[in-house]
Order: sequence, then structure tokens, then C-alpha cells
Amino acid sequence: MPTGIETATRSFLSSRRIAVAGASRQSGQPGNAIFKRLRAAGLDVVPINPAATAIDGVHCYANLKAIPGGVEAVVIATAPAAALQVVRDCVELGIKRVWIHRAFGQGSGSPEASRLCRENNISLVDGACPLMYCPPVDIAHRCLRGVFGLFGKLPKPEGTW
Repeated sequence: MPTGIETATRSFLSSRRIAVAGASRQSGQPGNAIFKRLRAAGLDVVPINPAATAIDGVHCYANLKAIPGGVEAVVIATAPAAALQVVRDCVELGIKRVWIHRAFGQGSGSPEASRLCRENNISLVDGACPLMYCPPVDIAHRCLRGVFGLFGKLPKPEGTW
């Protein structure tokens, strides 16, 4: 039987269209890796970065409100200070699935952003990395998932998945 995190990640990754807030043109940045892997998995992914017009040839938007046709889910891979505004936009636009990226340390974590998700019934994965679940999962992310699971550090998804 699948665990809560497995159910949530499967549901999140089955979203029709996903935005990656914090997508970057710079390799080595979490938002860049997440954007590329989700695209490589065949998902419809939209990059969000107010400082870019395109990432890997895909038109980039300054914020969620600028995306024609909207999205169903958002990965937040921004600096923590920007996460709250992304969630505010999700609330305003009625987006009900959010994943706040975190591997080691704070990542994109923002207590205020997480609280706002909870207050607005947004289904939330607060932590971990989508690359630990998006096929094909590379060996490094597979190991991270195993270690985090072993030590009880995988997030406990909240909301309706």
C-alpha cells in the first residue's frame, strides 16, 4: 500500500500543467534541475522567473498570474523570501497543489508560505525534492529518498491528494 508521500507525489506529478517557480538558466540550481527533469518526463511544465524571458527555449513568465491558461500545480524552488508571494498568487488563482522544495537545510521553506497553504486548503508537500520521485529517479535522489525515509525526514503531505 502506498504511503502518504507516495500518493501525494504521484498525484502532484499527474497534474495537467505544472509551474516551477524559481526555474533558472543556471545549471546547478534546484529550480533548473527540477524544470528540466519534469520536462524530460514528458510533463507540461512552465518556468517562472521574473529575470528571464526563456529557459531552455521555453517561454518564461514573471509570475503565476502571467501564465495563459494557468496551471494546476506549482513547485516552489525560489529563495524562501519569495515563497510567500508565490503561495499568495496560488491562493488568488485557485491553485490547489503546492510543493515547497527542500533537500538539505531550509531550501525554499517558508513557515509563512506553508501556513498560508494550510489556511487555504492547498494540498502541500512541504519539503523533499520532486527529483526524488519523478521518473526516472537518478541514483543520488533514490539514495536521498532512502536515507530521508530511514531517518523519518520525508515530508508528511497535507491536504487532499
